[in-house]
Amino acid sequence: MSHTHDSGSATGRHRWRLAVTFGLVAAFFVVELVAGLLSGSLALISDAGHMAADVTTLGAALIATRIATRADTTGRRTFGSYRAEVFASGLAVLVMIGVGVYIGVEAVGRIGSAPELATGMMLVVGVLGLVVNVVSIVLLRAGAGESLNLKGAYFEVIADTVGSVGVIVAALMVSGTGNAWWDTGIALAIAIFVVVRAVVLGREVLAVLGQHAPEGAEPAELTRALMAVAGVSEVHDLHVWRLTSGMDVATAHLVTTSGAQPGAVLAAASETLRERFHIAHATLQLETEGAGECQGTDW
Repeated sequence: MSHTHDSGSATGRHRWRLAVTFGLVAAFFVVELVAGLLSGSLALISDAGHMAADVTTLGAALIATRIATRADTTGRRTFGSYRAEVFASGLAVLVMIGVGVYIGVEAVGRIGSAPELATGMMLVVGVLGLVVNVVSIVLLRAGAGESLNLKGAYFEVIADTVGSVGVIVAALMVSGTGNAWWDTGIALAIAIFVVVRAVVLGREVLAVLGQHAPEGAEPAELTRALMAVAGVSEVHDLHVWRLTSGMDVATAHLVTTSGAQPGAVLAAASETLRERFHIAHATLQLETEGAGECQGTDW
C-alpha cells in the first residue's frame, strides 16, 4: 500500500480572501437594502437580494473551511470533514436559484406599473456596489481556480458585479427616459443571469458528490500512465474521485511482472499520479502476475 498526505484543502489556503470579501459584502448589503427600500428600485432590491445570498453563502463557506480543518475526535471520519466545503457550495447554488426565482417573480409582477424611483440614490449605490464587487473579484480570483468553494463565491461576486452595472444602467435610463420599465427589465435580466451561473456551479457540485472522475484525471488516461510504469503488466479496480477542491484521491490494483521490485513500482506509480495528474493521495495494491484471482472489490 502506498499513500501520500495532502497539506490541506485549497479553500483553507485562501480562507482569508473569503473573510475579507465577506466583510465587504455584508457591509454593502445593508447599505443597498436600505437604499432599495427608500428609492423604490426593484433593480436595487433584487441586487440586494443577491447580496443577501452572498452574505449567507460566504458565511457558510467560512464555517465550512473551519469545520474541514478541525481534528476528527470520533475516529470515524477517515477522510476528515473536507466535504463540508462542497456542501457549502451546494448551499450557494440553492440560494442563488431561490433569489433568481424571487427576482423574476417580482419583476413580472411589476410589469405595467410605473413606480416613482429615486434615480440619484440608485446611481450612487450602484457605483459603490461596483467598487465593492471589483475589489472582491480581485481577492477571490487567485483561489477560484483551485477551490470549488471559492469558485462559488467568485461566481456570485461576478453576478453581483453584473447586478451593480445593471443598477447603474437602470438609474441612467430611468432618469433619461422617465420610464420605470428599465428598472423592471434589468431586474429580470439579473435574475436570469443569477440562475444560469447557479446551474453551472451546481453541475460541478453534483460531479463531486457523485464521485465522478475529476477533470484532467480521466480513468483511461490514468490506466495508460500506470501501465507505462516499469514492472506493471496490468491495472484494474481503478477508482478516482475528488474529495474536495484541490484534493483528488485514487485507488488501484497493479499486477507486477515477475522479478519486479515492489518498492520501486509503488514509488514510480505514486510519483506518476502525483506529478502527471496532481493526485496527492493514492492507495495502490500490488499483485504478482500469475498469483491467482484478485481478492479485491467486486463492484
